[in-house]
Amino acid sequence: MSARTRFTALDYGLYAGIVFAWGFSWIALHYQIGSVPPEVSVMWRFAIAAPFMLAFAAIRGETLSYPLAGHLGFLALGIALFSVNFVLFYYGGLYLASGLLAVIFSLSSIVNIFLGALVLGAPVDKRVAAGGALGFLGISAMFYPQLAGATIDSGALIGLALCIAGTLSFCIGNMISARMQRRAIPVFTASGYGMIYGAACTALFAALRGHSFLIDWSPAYLAGLAYLAIIGSVMAFACYLTLLGRIGADRAAYSTVMFPVVALAVSTMLEGYRWTIPALLGLLAVLAGNLLVLRAPKKTTPTSS
Repeated sequence: MSARTRFTALDYGLYAGIVFAWGFSWIALHYQIGSVPPEVSVMWRFAIAAPFMLAFAAIRGETLSYPLAGHLGFLALGIALFSVNFVLFYYGGLYLASGLLAVIFSLSSIVNIFLGALVLGAPVDKRVAAGGALGFLGISAMFYPQLAGATIDSGALIGLALCIAGTLSFCIGNMISARMQRRAIPVFTASGYGMIYGAACTALFAALRGHSFLIDWSPAYLAGLAYLAIIGSVMAFACYLTLLGRIGADRAAYSTVMFPVVALAVSTMLEGYRWTIPALLGLLAVLAGNLLVLRAPKKTTPTSS
């Protein structure tokens, strides 16, 4: 079995882009919850993002014409990655604090390892698995005050179940995207069509629930929507899905452990998050896990037979 590829400058750039784009998205998502039904906010987010993604695909010269089978794949991607995943997390945000959402979502770094092995036949890298586990424990420690203070009532359990289901949907979407890239379907095209289908399915769900497609015209809501559509969706997903195809789902998903660190820094400045000893130890654990995941693999000496 050949050694896994080393990170290039492009890989590090994509990784940093994901961490910072999604790190700031938590505060933007905070302003989306409450005034507009979650599925309507998700629909608007990807209805805005999809044309930009397809425009980038056209500029890059990517093929935009695909047969029915290709569009069925885009539909599956849209449902898993750009509809169900987000709707469940937006609803989870009605029951749980944003810190708990980040803790649950960071599970994707571990789930992707095992789904990648099961679905794609990818090898389980023990170093990446250890890094993911260390990162998840670190994030849990960073949010220990919220975890310790959480009341385990029916609402909290509902929120927990919704977010775990959303994380699984995200990871399934990762597998769909990875298989598409193996078939040489470009990331921007697949993401653009996926966002269209995701927005359409979310709109159908909203209509069935009797919601009107309203918008909160407050500056906070509009600024959050613009950030989530352009930076949190177009830029971040383009970086993430490209990185996933380059380095594998397991290592790419570790960014979901790192971006809560950025979210905490934002929370410290804007929401008065207070650092504790468990939080500092958790940060060290996350950074140590990051080094395990991102450091170059050791060169193996070939043996003669």
